[in-house]
Amino acid sequence: MAKNRKADNEDPGNSIPDQLPLIPLLSTVVFPGMIVNLQVSRERNLRVAAEVEVDDLVGLVLQTDLSASEPEPSHLSTIGVAARVINKVNVPGDTVQLILQGLRRFRVTEFVSTHPYLKARVRDAEEDAVISLSANVLISNAVALFEELAGLDGSINREAVSLVRMNTEGCGEVADQISTRLVMRLEDKTEILEAVEPEERLRSVIRILRREIQVKKIGADIQRQTQDEIGKTQREYILRQQMKTIKKELGDAASKEGGKDLRARLENSALPEAIRKEALAEMSRLEVMSPASAEYGVIRTYLETLVDLPWGKESQDNIDLAEATEILNTDHHGLDKVKERIVEFLAVHKMNPSLKGPILCLVGPPGTGKTSLGRSIARSMSREYARISVGGLRDEAEIRGHRRTYVGAMPGKIIQALRRAGTNNPVFVIDEIDKIGSDHRGDPASALLEVLDPEQNNSFTDLYLDAPFDLSRVMFVATANRLDTIPPALRDRLEIIELGGYSEEEKMAIAHSYLIPRQRREAALEEDDLEFQDDAICTILREHTRDSGVRSLERNIAAICRKVTTAKALGKVQGKVCVDAENVRQYLGAPRFFPEMAGRVDEVGVATGLAWTPCGGEILFVELSRSTGEGRLQLTGQLGDVMKESAQAAMSYIRAHAADLAIPEEAFTSPDLHLHVPAGGIPKDGPSAGIALATAIASILTGRPVRHSIAMTGEISLRGRVLPVGGVREKILAARRAGLETVILPLWNRKDLDDVPQEVKDDLRFIFVENVADVLDTVLHRHAVSGVLVDRTGETARDDTPPSGGAPRPNQIPDSISGH
Repeated sequence: MAKNRKADNEDPGNSIPDQLPLIPLLSTVVFPGMIVNLQVSRERNLRVAAEVEVDDLVGLVLQTDLSASEPEPSHLSTIGVAARVINKVNVPGDTVQLILQGLRRFRVTEFVSTHPYLKARVRDAEEDAVISLSANVLISNAVALFEELAGLDGSINREAVSLVRMNTEGCGEVADQISTRLVMRLEDKTEILEAVEPEERLRSVIRILRREIQVKKIGADIQRQTQDEIGKTQREYILRQQMKTIKKELGDAASKEGGKDLRARLENSALPEAIRKEALAEMSRLEVMSPASAEYGVIRTYLETLVDLPWGKESQDNIDLAEATEILNTDHHGLDKVKERIVEFLAVHKMNPSLKGPILCLVGPPGTGKTSLGRSIARSMSREYARISVGGLRDEAEIRGHRRTYVGAMPGKIIQALRRAGTNNPVFVIDEIDKIGSDHRGDPASALLEVLDPEQNNSFTDLYLDAPFDLSRVMFVATANRLDTIPPALRDRLEIIELGGYSEEEKMAIAHSYLIPRQRREAALEEDDLEFQDDAICTILREHTRDSGVRSLERNIAAICRKVTTAKALGKVQGKVCVDAENVRQYLGAPRFFPEMAGRVDEVGVATGLAWTPCGGEILFVELSRSTGEGRLQLTGQLGDVMKESAQAAMSYIRAHAADLAIPEEAFTSPDLHLHVPAGGIPKDGPSAGIALATAIASILTGRPVRHSIAMTGEISLRGRVLPVGGVREKILAARRAGLETVILPLWNRKDLDDVPQEVKDDLRFIFVENVADVLDTVLHRHAVSGVLVDRTGETARDDTPPSGGAPRPNQIPDSISGH
């Protein structure tokens, strides 16, 4: 074929006429020397096919706009290939089959006509082959790359490589011959067809060859890796099967030896007799079972779990009460109630060794030492320590275990922890019991009912063991941040001990005794390298922390220790570093918190309340504004339903006592009141802001300012009674931290002051009230003012003194104000 083509090229009959009929092609690119079978079905192309005969020439051009069914001249490429008709066959269905041979490139200079078919004036675009050193190098590279690609791509036969190697008349012809035999993208074919200059055309072919070779190599590597993985998997499978056969033939002597050891452990263990009998029966089954059996591993794991449990092993309690007390005081500052309860248990246990373990629940804000206290209790009693966290637990099987019929079954967390502890009477801490969940897999809180019930836990049955285990000797200590999320049935089984937040003095003592030494050690500092002054700790507490515990304080101390260690490592400081209030900002940056009462003055319609959160106490401001309207009360600030009802009750009380407060009736019908509690991004709820809500409403309607230095908390009834609230210790600590002078509390909360540190009580004045009228007489100025703000100096007018009876001394706890 190559020889005939060469003869044709030398034949003057192969010269291109001035005009040629054109056949537009959609996706077929024909190169010179290429023979193509073309199916013609479009109307114009059929007219061309009808007129041409064998040996006639036609022009083949590529259609650039593929969406045109009958392309116009503007939709066609200007470079095409003149082709000779070798054969023409009529095919049924208005289709003509043309067998064409590409001859030479041409360039369209002008379109002569578009009807009945496209016809154009053309001129020869082929350049004669030029033999040069660069051309020979390009040809050699192209042929070598084509041969390499043929070795990677099985679709290119070796004959094609030989034909290309034998016919190297020039760069252009080699490029066309290789392109004819390659499977390329349409844009690559178009690029080669329109490259008129031969060397440029061959360079394009070389680039495409290199890309295709790279693609084929990557594909071959991926296939080889896949085959290797498959081969490796098959080899491992065969080896495992052979290993099983070998073990079966040999009887697995090693497994039998291990079975003898396990039987000896079962016979010498302290298992109850009924459980021992069942375990030995399982052991007999295991001994006659093939180690290759799937059930072999299940039974052996079950028996090992049984024999590892501390059935009769318990640690001896430390009955030295003085030593136990000293250990508790050394590890933790304060927490007197918990320490007292532990010493009581030890004292009774000393007299009654058969005493069951208590079930305590430590409730308090984060960072107050609840979890670490469990470890200290264990150390003071010389017991082992076990701990599990049930926060976010949703699967009942995590407590009770899985039945052995399930694949991957294991005991519950209780049995696993006892197995690790090694004794049957450890101090067992159940952390975050208030955050336990439930879903379709069961209710873990219900599973804990048996664990934490002294009347039932002496025969706790884990589903995996399917045998009762005595938990009555275990001392359970649960921890929680709040009680309202613990199910009532579970809460009823717990001995609740509330841990309040720490005062500033207590945090100072904890910092010096525990936090600073620990963080110095972790930062590789000695006592002579770093010293914290009291005013530095005080500054950290007031400007960089706002929690009831000491976690934030410890984080800030750790940050300072790290910075000092870094400075010493870099040689920036030498000797002892003393941290005081002046250079705290240098280490910790700008203050994160500011005084809550900064800039506050006596105002109309603004009352100061106290709130409790799981993280401690907070100051709460209740603000009201009045505008023209129809007597509506608008409530904003993300208030919960209970707090909204408290606001409605306060409004009803004020309206019912309007005459006593000298409030005209039109004050309730013409203006609209807008009640807002700032920090709108934080949800708020609960009844304890009742008296603060009533005070703010009374102030806005009477025009009498509220004393901003007085904070209050208490629920109100519709009749105006002030009812007791919870979280008093945390609220008082928040009031002191904010710099308030006086706190109003319900009369029934007087007993809660016993839990407040004496130094805090010395800094505050407490007023106990029984009804709302007492509150209003105490916190409202005697006379209305025309403006909103009064008393920017903090001094009160002489006629604005507290009610008759005299103000109590600053350090004295006054009696409640008599009812009206």
